[in-house]
Amino acid sequence: MHRYRSHNCGQIRETDAGSKVRLSGWCHRIRDHGGVLFIDLRDHYGLTQCVIDPDSPAFATAEKLRSEWVVCIDGDVRMRPAGTENADMPTGQVEIYVGAIEVLGASAELPLPVFGDVDYPEETRLKYRFLDLRRERLHNNIMLRGQVIDGMRARMKGQGFFEFQTPILTASSPEGARDFLVPSRLHPGKFYALPQAPQQYKQLIMMAGFDRYFQIAPCFRDEDPRADRLPGEFYQLDLEMSFIEQEDVFAAVEPVIGGIFTEFGKGKPVTPAPWPRIPYAVSMQKYGTDKPDLRNPLVMQDVSEHFRGSNFKVFARMLEDPKNRVWAIPAPTGGQRTFCDRMNSWAQGEGQPGLGYVMWREDGGAGPIANNIGPERTEAIREQIGMNAGDAAFFVAGDPEKFVKFAGAARTKVGTDLKLVDEDRYELAWIVDFPMYEWNEDEKKVEFSHNPFSMPQGGQEALETQDPLTIKAFQYDIACNGFEIASGGIRNHRPESMVKAFEIAGYNEQTVIDRFGGMYRAFQYGAPPHGGMAAGVDRIIMLLCGAQNLREVSIFPMNQQAVDLLMGSPSEATNQQLRDLHIRLNLPEK
Repeated sequence: MHRYRSHNCGQIRETDAGSKVRLSGWCHRIRDHGGVLFIDLRDHYGLTQCVIDPDSPAFATAEKLRSEWVVCIDGDVRMRPAGTENADMPTGQVEIYVGAIEVLGASAELPLPVFGDVDYPEETRLKYRFLDLRRERLHNNIMLRGQVIDGMRARMKGQGFFEFQTPILTASSPEGARDFLVPSRLHPGKFYALPQAPQQYKQLIMMAGFDRYFQIAPCFRDEDPRADRLPGEFYQLDLEMSFIEQEDVFAAVEPVIGGIFTEFGKGKPVTPAPWPRIPYAVSMQKYGTDKPDLRNPLVMQDVSEHFRGSNFKVFARMLEDPKNRVWAIPAPTGGQRTFCDRMNSWAQGEGQPGLGYVMWREDGGAGPIANNIGPERTEAIREQIGMNAGDAAFFVAGDPEKFVKFAGAARTKVGTDLKLVDEDRYELAWIVDFPMYEWNEDEKKVEFSHNPFSMPQGGQEALETQDPLTIKAFQYDIACNGFEIASGGIRNHRPESMVKAFEIAGYNEQTVIDRFGGMYRAFQYGAPPHGGMAAGVDRIIMLLCGAQNLREVSIFPMNQQAVDLLMGSPSEATNQQLRDLHIRLNLPEK
């Protein structure tokens, strides 16, 4: 028999009854039932119930055991007594009558429990992550992560994509966040950068003629922590294709991402292909965000005309400025004064002066706005947005560019509080036609709004003749249940067009050559039309697990302060290390 086990702890079945087995694992739970000890023995594969009575030669050892001690057990498989079976466990029909126990590793007092799913302070969980990972829910999340990545690889290879590994030590590149810099010992005063994404390399792979590339790529960004991104590093399904248009990317990606949600989504409905294509401007107006949660049925509408020249002077005066609008957020079943007052208080907590509303009764509209604009305008609003008696609508007014984020949050709040969101499904959509540029009010200049390497719609002519702020790009995102889970674009593969695009954003040709020399040179030697995208592995797995935090799906994450509490990083460098790198510290005063 093997030194440590003949079977694993999830393997024993009724057909093994009467046989002798050896199991090794952790003491998950120990129970004393009138002098008879029950040990639930756990390993990676499952649990097996082990029984030790006072007649067993192992009883004296068993009495010393505590939770999370590692033991090796020899015993006989027997059927559980009638009425004690556990149908929820694969091994629940049998138990091991223990004849011998060997302690392989004793455990100190636990800083957090492994048995059960007790909520525990994150600082403790991350410091003792190896214990946290023993807990069933987190252990299953990490195993699901591996299965999802396997599923992505299989689907990509099934479509003729080939996996490449791009460099980790590379050159600094403006991807929208700070780089992590790595000092070079061999080249004093110079630095490598960890890649924010394999963007340039994957385009160069297309220049090299490989046609279809993918990888599960690590990405590194030195940015402030965000709820929807792990600090420091994250992983993405990165892909690129040659001789394609936007629809070709969509056709390749939908069966991969849709297939993953179908396979691992526990039977929840998934948006069938082809997914909806929603222009960016439409998404912002209808949902107040470029990553809409389409499980929420609420659609905002522009109702400005019903307030123009009305007796509701606050809105009427705003509408004298042609850029200002009034949007309505429908609230089916929300026509109770208590709900409307609660929404108004919420808006004030968000830094707004309030949130105007109309409630509809059988005899018409009610509330201060309805009283001011009169029954005809109130009825016209009701008909436009499709409300009925017992429903309500909330209104936001002003410059949409300034209130759109709040309007989107209000839509989410209404849909959630009125329980209108179907949480048991995955709603996927493409967000398309992103603006190529945006105006930076702080620096008073035009800058790229999304990805600087994307092809402008209209090509070189658009760059030369259009107002930059009106140019749309062949850029697209995938939105799922209120999260952006993927982003990509068709690339600007003509060198003269690339230079012009960067000039508009304030970079001259020499800067382009200095910053993107490899790609600029490659474009001079026959560049194929190409495009691709990258999907966030961590976010997809978070959605599949139903987790609220990306640290629940990453095996060894940092905390929100970008500190690895388990390994103690970042840490101070020794004087010798600094000398080797020709670095002198200039630390801020404490």
